[in-house]
Parts: sequence; C-alpha cells; structure tokens
Amino acid sequence: MKHIIKSNLLSSKASASIFCLAITSLLVGCNGTKQETDSTITLDKAASSEQSKASTNVGIWPKLDIAVKADPIIEAKVASLLATMTLEQKVAQMIQPEIKDITVEDMRKYGFGSYLNGGGAFPNNDKHATPNDWVNLAEDMYQASIDDSLDGNSIPTIWGTDAVHGHNNVIGATLFPHNIGLGATNNPELIEKIAAITATEVMVTGIDWVFAPTVAVVLDDRWGRTYEGYSEDAEIVRKYSSAIVEGLQGAANKDFLGDKRVISTVKHFIGDGGTEGGDDQGNNISSEQVLLDVHGQGYVGGLTAGAQSVMASFNSWHGKKNHGNKYLLTDVLKDRMGFDGFVVGDWNGHGQIKGCSNESCAQAVNAGLDIFMVPTDAWKPLYENTIAQVKSGEIAQTRIDDAVTRILRVKFRAGIFDKPSPAKRALSGKTALIGAIEHREVARQAVRESLVLLKNNGNLLPLSANQHILVAGDGADNIGKQSGGWTITWQGTNNVNDDFPGGSSIYTGIEQIIKTQGGSVELNVDGIYKAKPDVAIVVFGEEPYAEGVGDIENLEYQQGVKQDLALLTKLKAEGIPVVSLFISGRPLWINAELNASDAFVVLWLPGSEGVAVADVLFTQENGAINYDFTGKLSYSWPSAANQTKVNRFDKDYQPLLPYGFGLSYGDKSILSDDLDVSIQQTTASLQKITLFESAIKAPWKMVITDSDSSRVMTSSIIENKAVYLRTIDRNVQEDARRVVFKGSEKGNVAFTSLHAIDLTPYNKANSILELTVRLPEKQDLLAQQGIYVSMSCGDKCLGKVNIAKTLSSLKVNEWQTLTIDLQCFEKAGADLSKIIGPFALSTEAQLDIDFMDVFIKPNSADSANISCHE
Repeated sequence: MKHIIKSNLLSSKASASIFCLAITSLLVGCNGTKQETDSTITLDKAASSEQSKASTNVGIWPKLDIAVKADPIIEAKVASLLATMTLEQKVAQMIQPEIKDITVEDMRKYGFGSYLNGGGAFPNNDKHATPNDWVNLAEDMYQASIDDSLDGNSIPTIWGTDAVHGHNNVIGATLFPHNIGLGATNNPELIEKIAAITATEVMVTGIDWVFAPTVAVVLDDRWGRTYEGYSEDAEIVRKYSSAIVEGLQGAANKDFLGDKRVISTVKHFIGDGGTEGGDDQGNNISSEQVLLDVHGQGYVGGLTAGAQSVMASFNSWHGKKNHGNKYLLTDVLKDRMGFDGFVVGDWNGHGQIKGCSNESCAQAVNAGLDIFMVPTDAWKPLYENTIAQVKSGEIAQTRIDDAVTRILRVKFRAGIFDKPSPAKRALSGKTALIGAIEHREVARQAVRESLVLLKNNGNLLPLSANQHILVAGDGADNIGKQSGGWTITWQGTNNVNDDFPGGSSIYTGIEQIIKTQGGSVELNVDGIYKAKPDVAIVVFGEEPYAEGVGDIENLEYQQGVKQDLALLTKLKAEGIPVVSLFISGRPLWINAELNASDAFVVLWLPGSEGVAVADVLFTQENGAINYDFTGKLSYSWPSAANQTKVNRFDKDYQPLLPYGFGLSYGDKSILSDDLDVSIQQTTASLQKITLFESAIKAPWKMVITDSDSSRVMTSSIIENKAVYLRTIDRNVQEDARRVVFKGSEKGNVAFTSLHAIDLTPYNKANSILELTVRLPEKQDLLAQQGIYVSMSCGDKCLGKVNIAKTLSSLKVNEWQTLTIDLQCFEKAGADLSKIIGPFALSTEAQLDIDFMDVFIKPNSADSANISCHE
C-alpha cells in the first residue's frame, strides 16, 4: 500500500486542525474523535494506567511467531562445535573490538567472534579508502580468524557496520534519505527496496552484518537521534521494521541470508526514543504497557520477520541501564518473545552499568548480553576479566554457552561457515554496484516521495524553469549538509562535495532543469545577485550531527543567531518571491522563517541524490506537473519552541501542523504570514546557550590561530605554530578536546561566527560562561602566566579574563567546572550586544588543557567561581 496517510483539512487554523487520517487499522474521525480498533496504539490510554510504571508483567508481551524457525540440523552443528571449544575461545566469540583498536595479528591470536568499524573508522584509517581496501581488510581479518595456529580456533569472524541510510561509511555509496524522510513517504515497499540495495552495496565491501534498522519511536524531538526514527507513530515503525529486515536479510522463505543479503540488527532495545527530556542515553519512565505498545512495536515487526540480532540500548528504564537489565533482555526478549538470535551491546554500553567499567562487566553477561561491543583498548582486559569471572563462578558457564550458542546459530544460518572468504564472495569487489545508477534511481524516488510541502501561497509552486532564479543558502550546493549525520564520518561533519562521487547537490538538480528549459540561474549563498531574480530558492537548515551532539534544549531554530531568517527577510523586502527548502533532522519551531517564505518545503535529510528535489519543484517544459508532493508528516510540527513533546495521540493535541499533514499541488495554503514569533510565549525564561557539547554547535566554528594563520577545525586533529588541538574521550566518543599551547608564540582557540549574537539579555539575567576543564599534568608557575578566556565583538572589540590563578588551584587530572560572570567580559571591554566570538582560550605560555561542555547559563552569576564585582 502506497501513501496510506490521507489528509483533509477541516479548519483554516492550522494549530487546531483536525485531519481525517487513515493508517491501516487506525481511524480518526472528521469530528475530531478517535475511533479505535483492537490494534490501535494509544499513548494516553496506556500512560494513564493506574499500575505502577516500574512494575513488570511479562505476560503482556507477545509470544512471536518468528518467521525463521529452529533448524535441527543447525542446532546439532552448533552443539557439536560448542562441545569442542575452550572457555577462552567461547569468550572470544563474545568480544567485538573496533578496527582502529586491533590488528590482524590480534585477530589471529584471539579469534574474535566479530569486529566493527565505528562511525568515522576506515581501513588504513583513510577516509577515502576504496571499496577494495574494505574488501582487503575483511579478507585479512577472516583469514586470521580461521587460522588456528595460535588460538586453536577456526570459527570465521563477522564484520558489523552502521549502514543506516545506505552504506554510509564508504565513499561513493548511494545515500538514501534518513529514516525521518522515509517515514514521510509511508511506503514499506520502497523501504524494502532501499534495504536490499544497502545490503548489496555492503556485500560488495565484504561485510556481513549491518546495525540497522533503528526502530525508535521518537516522542521528544530534542533528541539528537530524532532523524533515525521513522515516526512518532508505532504503526509505521512496526511496518517499516519488518520491511527493512526482509530487505536486508531476505524473506525467511526466499533468499534468506543469501549471497546478496546481510545480517540485520533491530535497535536499540528498548525505549531510546522515549527518554526524559529527549536525553540521549537517558532514562525512560514509561509504564511497561507503553514500553510494549509504543517502543516495542518495531521489535514485534522486525523480530517476526526474522531479524537475527538485537542491539541493546544505552538508555535506562526506570533508572536501570538496559545493558544490565535481565528482565528486558532475557525474560522479555528471549524467553517471552522467543528471540533466538544474539544480543549485541552498543559502544561500551556495558561500562555504564552500575558497578561495571568498560574493562569488566559480569552484570551485562548475566543479564543476557551476548556480545560486548568494546572499542578502544578496553577489549583485552574485558576478555581476560570475563574469563576470570566464569572461572570464579560470578558468570555461570551455562550463560556463556547460551551466548555462544546464539552467536554460532546465527553464523550457521548466515552460511558463514560455508561461504567463500570475503574476497571471493559473489558480490565482493564488484565496485560498479557501489553507487550504481539503478540504486541512485531508487534513492531519487525516495527523495521525491519524502518531501513535505508546508506552505504554498498563491500556488507559487511548481515553478517554471523558464525564468531567472536565484539559489541561495548554505545548503544549496552542500551534499554533506543535505546528508546529515552518519555520513562518511560519525557526526557527518567535515565532508565536502568531492567526498560524494556520483552524488548531486540540490543546486545541481535546479541548475540542470533550468538550463534544459531555457531559464537562467545564479548561485550565491548570501543571496546577492547580479540581476534581480523572478524567484529565490533558499536552501538552509540544521548542520549535520549524530547521537549526543544533536541533543538540544528546545526546538527553536537558530536560537539567538537568526542568520537564515535574515537572508529570507532580505529577499522578501526586495520584492522577490521566496521558496524555502528546509534541511532538518526533526520538526523545529520555525514560525519566523515560515512567515518570511511564500512557499516552504521540508526536505529532511535527503542524502546523496539532491537532484531529485528539482524533479518536484519544477514543471515539465509544457507546464504540466512533473512530480507532485506526496510526502506527509510522520511527526507532528510544533507550535512553540518549548512544545518539545507533541504526538498524535496526546490528550491535549495542539501542534502547528498535525501528524499526516502535507499539501499537494493545488491545495489551498493554510498557514498565515503572521504566525506568532513571540519568544516570550515559547520560553518561560532565558534558556542556556550551548556553545560546545561533544562538538561545536552551529553557527559557531572552532578555529585555531597563530601569528600567520587562522584554521577551522575540520578533522580530529589540527595544528599550527602555536597550538595543537585534538579530540579526546571523556564520557563518550570524542566529547572533549585537548589543547596544547606550545609556548613559541601566542596561540588562540576560539568559537567564531560571521553573525553576531546579542548577549545583553543574558547579562541582565546574571548569566555565566561555564566550561569544564582538566589539567592532564602538573604545570609549574601556572598562576604567574597570562591565560585568558575571552569574548570578541569585532575588530578591536574584546573582553578577556585571566584564569591562570584559578587554573593553578585545580587538582591535576580531574575534571572541574569553571564559571565566569558575564559581567567580567563587559567590564573588560566586550560589547555584549554584538558578540561574534562567545568563547576563546589563549596564551603565550606552554599549557596543556582539556575542555568540554561550554555553555552560557542565566541566573547563575551568584555562584560564579570567577567574579569581577568590586
């Protein structure tokens, strides 16, 4: 069934509109009342249950009729092999290290059951590694794993990768829209095709296993992984989960785990989309009924279709980390639901369990974790400690045998013991399949069907290409931005168009169709033109981000720094019709941007085939519609910045635009041009401004300067004559930075933007600049140095505060928080009404310092540990 969401507008007030929606078994009546069938998933009904939210009742979980049944022949093979294995060999099957942290010789010595490449990890540590480089590493690891000369083990290893919107780690692969865009298509058949293509491109590189699909039902759009969820509605997620599992693995009765298929992983078990505050890795306090009815439906769909692995989630349920929750992993998932594949952890997720560390965690194994995902050098002590814990009885031998049985069962089902080695498999090395034209055509279809038209005053769209068109905005010719996170690099940052051979930007498609039809086009990011255009197309939106880094405090777009709004209003003031194309990983509060636009299209994160956007925007040469808008919101659109949880079954449901909304050509536009933009009505008080949290936040960039140069940090390490700057890990991957000031001359690390921010309201609200720092080693005479934190406001406009004395009092190698009264910067000369650099750290001295978590926080000056009051 295709495009099964249908909408009929009943009121001109968008924020109060009620739509007739038909989505499979659920009906919403035109009088605004919900009519429910037995399969209706109702948030409020479940959430209002009088039972204790923390209580457990395993009987509510379904016993699944899983498509892949136990095979007595395979079970006999597993039992026979298990009986020959030593404890060391068994534990090695449960250890999954990362390619940056092991060598081929490590594989030969230990015989790991699996390994992975994390986001931003490549063969030879080369971002531009070729498909053949990936195959060669897969072959080398495989051959080492079956070499029994050191460990006595000849069990083939398997390689797992995050292929979440195509084979997204590999240069030149087809990149599909992220899941939020696919949710807007509501087309399970298309999703299955996308999954099958992804499997093909993964198999070309010799990899066996992908960590997909994500089946989170996202209820708070502040979460940085919102775009990884298909919808706020569990019904879509359940259907999609089944479709993508069959696309990746093949149907149980047809081509199951054949030569063109990979092992799939439904993730993250369970409730990651429902944490308090949208906090990544946070706490879900849903009742168990909601856990099933909402967050469990993706597992009902994916496991029934035969998914062979499940990834445990970082989040907690009622304060208990899922990686260590035996009730969820064993009693519910394995025993009740009948899942007989294996459970793999997430990136050192076991280390977050109370009483555990990355190097030791018997609790996770006892809870039901079968494979530790253990990047960094923690894998070796974890391996040794787990063996010791079995010998001491802390982990039962039967639990180890169960885990390894599950791993071997999946390997036998996938034919890993019988298939040729990675370099000799059916698709390996067939590099023409990476980014093949027929694959890109499917991605192009997905882009077209995912676009959602929110506004179209006077039927401005579709456009005739036979006119003069200006294309503006920093997303117009930027494939990296339109592809978002989990694109080549983990966060999707530091990518340029040349990193996407065969891909196309949004501007590319616009330019092609305009030139074909005799029009003319100008591209200028800042909206400057030589000849006044008939229409301006402005492409803008969120910068790429992934988990953790993408978490936000509220849904206001470009809070405090409205450079995109300034561009829209500039063009509007010049009498130019404006078409806004919005790149985003979630619904955001954009009332001001909507007001400044004549037409507004949500692109989501379309991936590598930006050319497809023009397919929908423009008419054919004869004026006929080329492709209509068919995408519908699978997430409700907020009416205020603090309306962070607005979902279709809420008791008091008042979105700006409801779930299922999406105009087609010819529909009357319902949004007014004077939507409320009052910040006072969207935030009760000033919100903290996040400058750096795991990564620099837009619109700021992190730069280092010396006497000769200024360089933007676009990789994990950057250096000049005065400064060495690199990423380090504190709590999660790359969440902090280490700065080494060399002492040769003045060095500076700064956050800067071309657009100023007005901090005057924050100064009046007794705000502070807060940062968390660590001195990694003792540094003599520190108090006598000039070490400055500063704010800049343009040429010769600077306010700086010497923090050397405060630093000298800190304990070495301990993270501690510095808080500086904002008035200090004003008294030192900063004009807080036009700050373009809200944070800089500089010195001429030799200094090693780590920092993370840089915020501007209101109502905190009384507790500042650096104050400037006389």
